[in-house]
Amino acid sequence: MNPISDEEAALFGIATKYDLMDNGERRFRLNCSLDGSSYCRTVASDQGAWQNSHYHKSVSELYVVQSGWIVYASKKESEMKLGILRQGDNITFQPGVHHNIYLSSDSVIHTIKYGDYLENDWFSSPELDKLTKHLEPKTLFSLSD
Repeated sequence: MNPISDEEAALFGIATKYDLMDNGERRFRLNCSLDGSSYCRTVASDQGAWQNSHYHKSVSELYVVQSGWIVYASKKESEMKLGILRQGDNITFQPGVHHNIYLSSDSVIHTIKYGDYLENDWFSSPELDKLTKHLEPKTLFSLSD
């Protein structure tokens, strides 16, 4: 086995990106820009927090919980759903489904985006933020960190 350089990976549209988000999450991304797919490992902060509500027009998004727990909110048309996922659980959001995720403290999740390529396929969902950002998951579910 021989290592592949970052420059060689870039020829295939592969790039890495690491970010510290405003809510304290650390995100470690592997982007595949030629087909729009990507992988992200998210490590939550030491305090739970909601992400930002959004939807995609052309890609599906698979969330897998490695450790801890997450609460998800999804909205398609007028139907809103709330649920909890624990270690080993997963959920997929199809294109057009608005969704938001609350990560418990120190949880780790994996997110995989896949589907038809559309550049910049992330669209804010302020209406779902209004319905979720004020919610405290521990009051909705029987939870502990």
